[in-house]
Amino acid sequence: MMHHQPAAPEDDPEQLAAFEARIAAGERVEAGEWMPARYRAECLRLIQMHANSELMGALPEREWIPRAPTLARKMALIAKVQDEIGHAQLLYRVAEDLGRPRAAMIDDLLAGRAKFHNVFHYPAETWADVVVIQVFVDGAAMQTQGALRACSYAPYARVLRRICYEEDFHIRLGIDGFKALAEGTPAQRAMLQDALDRWWTPLMHFFGPRDQASPHLEQMMRWRIKVKTNDELRQQFLRQFVPLIQEYGLRVPDPGLRWDEATGQYVYTEPDWDEFRRILRGEGPRTRARLELRNRYHAQHQWVREALGRWAAAA
Repeated sequence: MMHHQPAAPEDDPEQLAAFEARIAAGERVEAGEWMPARYRAECLRLIQMHANSELMGALPEREWIPRAPTLARKMALIAKVQDEIGHAQLLYRVAEDLGRPRAAMIDDLLAGRAKFHNVFHYPAETWADVVVIQVFVDGAAMQTQGALRACSYAPYARVLRRICYEEDFHIRLGIDGFKALAEGTPAQRAMLQDALDRWWTPLMHFFGPRDQASPHLEQMMRWRIKVKTNDELRQQFLRQFVPLIQEYGLRVPDPGLRWDEATGQYVYTEPDWDEFRRILRGEGPRTRARLELRNRYHAQHQWVREALGRWAAAA
């Protein structure tokens, strides 16, 4: 269950009007500046979920480090997992400045009270799943995070520059693996197609519900906490990655997907939004196992946090 924030106090109308004028003029907001309570809460919600997703998103690929097919693939995967954990640490630091301690955010995650991205609730059954995560999940993330580099909250926009630089490299790594499987043996191509088929629905869910069904979207767009809508990002993703699937002769998992010349958009079959809502409730096929694993690591590393605390107190 998601952690519920207490109701925000009313903002001073003059301060709110001045803030909105700044946002409308294209200015950005720094951590120490005045901001409406709801703006702070929406930024915190977004960045905390992003941080949680980087931390939990390292787990599906980490599972494959011992089973990577070559030494080079293993070394690259280790480096990528390290990158994702590093992204989480950067993002928790940005979120802390919005008023919630890192320890409280981690506690919420470990207790199942905080969300992480839908795609990380699913299993990575084969090496092709790792490739699909690197190409398509990271590719979906790049649509969102790339756009957010233009958001109004300056600390988040700055940290995303570094994260996107590394995520772009992850996608290139994934495309190399994608080509190897797509040009490989019939069994390798079948494994890749199977992974694509299983990941298609989570990928279509990745950007959230249709714009008209997204309760936070209008206000977030008005304050430029988000700069592109869910539907815009989903179309952007399809325009970039459907051609890659087709180029290698693989089957796009949605038989109803087609390009509409009149609208300049892809028409697609609506994914099962009940499944999306189950994931949001923490009922994904790997939700419990991944949270148990994260809890175990957290307990194992308690001595490190205690040692750092003693060192800081003595300094």
